[in-house]
Amino acid sequence: MTTDIAADVFEEHRPVLLGVAYRMLGRLADAEDVVQEAWLRWSGADRSAVREPRGYLVRVTTRLAVDRLRQIKSRGETYVGPWLPEPCVTHFGDAGPDTAEQAVLADSVSLAVLVVLESLSPLERAVFVLREAFGYPYAEIAAMLERGEPAVRQLAGRARRHVDERRPRYDVDPAQRRDLTERFLAAAAGGDLAALLELLAPDVRLVGDSGGKSRAPLRELEGSDKVARFLQGAARKSVPDLTHRLLEINGGPALLVLSGGTPDSVFQLDVSGGRVQAVYIIRNPDKLHSLAAPA
Repeated sequence: MTTDIAADVFEEHRPVLLGVAYRMLGRLADAEDVVQEAWLRWSGADRSAVREPRGYLVRVTTRLAVDRLRQIKSRGETYVGPWLPEPCVTHFGDAGPDTAEQAVLADSVSLAVLVVLESLSPLERAVFVLREAFGYPYAEIAAMLERGEPAVRQLAGRARRHVDERRPRYDVDPAQRRDLTERFLAAAAGGDLAALLELLAPDVRLVGDSGGKSRAPLRELEGSDKVARFLQGAARKSVPDLTHRLLEINGGPALLVLSGGTPDSVFQLDVSGGRVQAVYIIRNPDKLHSLAAPA
């Protein structure tokens, strides 16, 4: 296999590799570093002995992501305030997978699920991602991770129970979610307290991720009155050159707020029963670089 053909093969599988690495790490920069390292391994490998390039590349990427995740956890870095994944632009609504596959892909990359995955061990997270998001058989996962199949099944069961117990159960009707997102934008941008209270569920949660580098709540807010008043106050303090763009982020509609054309924050909602159940705000500037390119 020539270098040019090897590069073509790698590029063909790059989206899957990046999808695995991002779900493993929750950080686009780390995921891209892992995929780049996978390319170096692939370009230097004896490719004539590789019968299934996709399986080989997914195996290499998964192992690299597990190692990276272990390094991150071993450093024991403290994060200022709540942590949310780096937002990732997705296009699950485009033509491509069938509806069932779209739902699985979108759910596996949602902010709520990725937050729960942070609490898994690196191996549990790898098994969960490969099995639940990409549908790999247990035998293949066992070979990728160099573990016995019974051990992999045990890891998968433990990870699935953990995620099921902790992830919120919300409706995923795309039309309703988009409609509520647009109405939320109008109410929040105008500081309309009454309209916000009408949209928010009584026990709504607001999670703000600033990393201590911009203004956002350092603790999770809970309750419609607290959340509505916070959003009203934020609207009053906003600068005049803000613009908004509706994007698909992590499998669902989201609001990208720009200040002078530079990404300032991302808002995304979880909805159920016609009400907003959770508001996620990402304002850490380190997590917004990938959104700077024009739409």
